[in-house]
Order: sequence, then structure tokens, then C-alpha cells
Amino acid sequence: MTRDSSKRIIIVSDGTGETAAQMAKAAMVQFANRNVYFTRHKNVRNEAQIDAICDDAAITNDLLVYTIVSPQLRAFLMNRAREKAIPCVDLLGPLLVGLANYFGYEPKSIAGLLHDVNESYFERIAAMEYTISHDDGRDVTGLDKADLLILGISRTSKTPLSMYLSHQGWKVANVPLIHGFEVPKEVYSIDQRRVVGLTIDAQDLAMIRRARLERLGQNQGGGYADPEKVNEEIEYANQLFRKNRRWPVFNVTGKALEETASEIIKLMASRRLTPPNTLENLPPTLKSE
Repeated sequence: MTRDSSKRIIIVSDGTGETAAQMAKAAMVQFANRNVYFTRHKNVRNEAQIDAICDDAAITNDLLVYTIVSPQLRAFLMNRAREKAIPCVDLLGPLLVGLANYFGYEPKSIAGLLHDVNESYFERIAAMEYTISHDDGRDVTGLDKADLLILGISRTSKTPLSMYLSHQGWKVANVPLIHGFEVPKEVYSIDQRRVVGLTIDAQDLAMIRRARLERLGQNQGGGYADPEKVNEEIEYANQLFRKNRRWPVFNVTGKALEETASEIIKLMASRRLTPPNTLENLPPTLKSE
């Protein structure tokens, strides 16, 4: 494809330009028989930038598609495009005006807000990916990158708690405590203020494990749900917690997941160890009273 046989669409944005690019490409599906390529100008924040873009577009009569929140800068671009007979499409301006009329007040007109939202979104995705890959001791490398490390014996809600927190932007690793096995040495090499333990009432744990075996259609025999074995596991974990008193221990007996998460978050906040933006993203029930 050559420049002479194709059309060019110039994306102009005071942010990343991703919104305008995606909308333009979606619309181009309806014009599949036309050759078109895209040029994107990001973080356009002043008139000099717009002048240079318009000068370039005027040479071959390119189409300008723009998303600019500043009404002054939008007006400047529109005037320059009119002066140079450049076709243009304002994707954001009419919507902002319509919303302003509907709500009865003017928008913030702060460039890059959507980019900030996207950054927060991708941070949460990264947190979830990290948490999944470090679930149940699956990978003990990279624990130093964890915002939180959860320790506990089987069925103390390590995984659901980890996943819940990861949706709030926390990178969480969890490692099972297994009676008769040493705790991975990597656990002791990270910031010990980020390590927490989970415990539970023995009777409740035995009941939870029996219910799990029933769901899986497995034999109730063996030590997994045996009250005596369960007591041994809990005592093993409690001894480990007593040896490592820097690890706060949370009893999950009869507690909703959100309640335990709230307690952990408040503790980490008191230690100034919360990931960026996580407190702002929490639902009201998890914010500090």
C-alpha cells in the first residue's frame, strides 16, 4: 500500500488517543473497501502542536479525528481546520456539551483523566495476574514483589481472600502451611511486615473440610477432615505464628471474606504499606470508618 493510493486519518488527543483510535477503527469496518492508515498524535496540549498537525494534514487533505477536553483548544483546532479546509471530526466535544447541558454544570476539562483511569485498571489486572501465579505456594519466586503474603493451613480461605484483595489492586501471594514440612525460606526473605497468618476454629475447619470432601464425592476417611488431625495442623500453625510474632494472625472463624479483608487492609494502612490507589478503589464497606 502506498501513500498515493490510501487515505490517512490523523488521531489527535490530549491523552493517549486510544479512545479516538478505537472508535475510528470500529467505524472503518463499514468502509472495508477503502485503504486507510492512521497517524496518532498524543498529549496535544498547546496551539503550537495543533498548528504543526494542521499544516501536515493540509498537504494531502487528511482527516482529523480528535478527542480534546479543553474547549479553548478544541475551538482553536476547529478554526485552524476550517481555515485550511481540513475535514475533521470532534468525537468528544458534542458529548461534553450534551452532558454539561444535562447535568447543569461544566466539565472539569482536565486532560488525561481517562488515561489515569486506564492506568488504575491495568494496575489491578497486573495485581490479579500476580496473585493467580502465586496462589497456594505455586511460585515462591518473586515474593519480594508482593504487597501481602498470606500464610495458613488448608481451607482457611487463603485463595478467595487473596483474589478478593487482588481485585482491589493488591499483589497477594499465599503459601500453605503443611504439618511436617518446612516453610519455604523465601517467606523469611521479604519484608516481614507484609506477612499475615490465618487461623480458624478446629471444629469449623473439620466441618468445612468434610463438606468439601462430600462435594468432591471423596471418601470421608483419612486425616484431611479428622478432628484430631485438624487439631494437630492448627497447633502446628499456631506454634509457627508464635515463633514469628511480627506476623499478625487473623481468625477467620464465622467471618465474611469482606470482614477479614477489611481488618487486613486497616492493619496494612496503619503500617503505610498499602499499594497506590487501593484505598480509593475500595467499596464503602471496606473504607475506614
